Amino acid sequence: MSKCLNLLIKFVLVLVTSNLIASKYYRAMVNPEPSEIPSRIALNWSDDPTTSISVTWRTSTNIENAYAEIAIADDSANFITWRTQVIAKTEKWNQGKYSAHFHSVTFSKLKPDTLYAYRVGSEKVWSAWYQYRTASKNSGSFSFIYFGDAQNNLLSLWSRVIRGSILDAPQSAFLLHAGDLVNNANNDSEWEEWFQAGSWIHAQVPIIATPGNHEYTTNNNGTESLSTLWKPHFTLPKNGPQGLEETVYFIDYQGARIISLNSNQDLAKQANWLDNVLTNNPNDWSFLTFHHPIYSASRDRDNNKLRELWKPIIDKHQVDLVLTGHDHSYGRGHNIGNGVNVRDEKYGTVYVVSVSGPKQYKLRKDRWMTRAAENTQLYQIISVEKDRLNYKAMTATGHIYDEFDLIKRKGQPNELVDKILDGEPERNWTNTIDKKQKDAKTY
Repeated sequence: MSKCLNLLIKFVLVLVTSNLIASKYYRAMVNPEPSEIPSRIALNWSDDPTTSISVTWRTSTNIENAYAEIAIADDSANFITWRTQVIAKTEKWNQGKYSAHFHSVTFSKLKPDTLYAYRVGSEKVWSAWYQYRTASKNSGSFSFIYFGDAQNNLLSLWSRVIRGSILDAPQSAFLLHAGDLVNNANNDSEWEEWFQAGSWIHAQVPIIATPGNHEYTTNNNGTESLSTLWKPHFTLPKNGPQGLEETVYFIDYQGARIISLNSNQDLAKQANWLDNVLTNNPNDWSFLTFHHPIYSASRDRDNNKLRELWKPIIDKHQVDLVLTGHDHSYGRGHNIGNGVNVRDEKYGTVYVVSVSGPKQYKLRKDRWMTRAAENTQLYQIISVEKDRLNYKAMTATGHIYDEFDLIKRKGQPNELVDKILDGEPERNWTNTIDKKQKDAKTY
């Protein structure tokens, strides 16, 4: 038997006997089966970003005792001899005959504005060392990256967006995901794609995530439940309303309050909480994220109940940015009044709808947006420096598509300085690349 034939037989056996998943030809292949090697390592904040950081990861159920180790990073590799070990909390996740262990640790009593290195593992199997800097206690400058829906074809086509974004903004303090990270809430292979797409980025740059409708699954009785993989994957704050922990929360970071709302359930319950959190906000900046837009960018969509409950509170407190997803298109506009075509410049809130994945919808005809796009994967880099904010919407190939500055003015609404280049056309279905074959699939 030839060497080539032997290799072919071995390859076929691997495909037949493994859990490799690529259910459609346009998806990249993954193997979601856990092993003793730590995987899906993710950083979150569940407490004060100046003195703590949380990390979660996954292994096979063979690993019953897991640990995380941390030390102040140094140019010499000898820093590892000064490490501190913390015992992880472990929970078992089951789906039919399939199971995994998820582990989590919150490192506390850290020094502000200090570069640390950490790793996770067990007695004999460890991850690489990852580096992370704690937040400063001062209202210093920082940047973060905001993503609309990733959702589909994650490893094959969303990976280029998240990887390109971190090359554009390598010092980002955190990544903000406005829901629909995956398409099917409890599909473990899709979560594997999401984590492989971001790879080490998830382990080194903290994640702020809010759930979308695709992070929910419909039960037999018609009710909806949050993905069974949401809380095992992330360790998020529990400072929201009872029953909405780790989906509704706030984080204070260097002069900004970042608030996640859950637009899938209990909207009225969150309204009073939001009003209180904004009333008692000691920070200069306020950023709000949730999945369903206050004003939809795409056709045949409208979230009027959400708008009636939450927009008066946003107006009252003059929230700076509202960052959403859901509509699989791009739209950015200044605060608007009760009618979609009526502009209200009084409060200065900027609303954004964006999409980072390949699934794309058509824009609505009754425009409220200053800038919009169809058939375009994007990510947004937001930079804050004292009383000035710069916002850039970048296409998947690294082109600046939209840009503005927000400038704080004492006792007045923010000043918005548009930086859209004159003559820069809007991207739509008529002037962007079409499929070579009409029936070809991209998601």
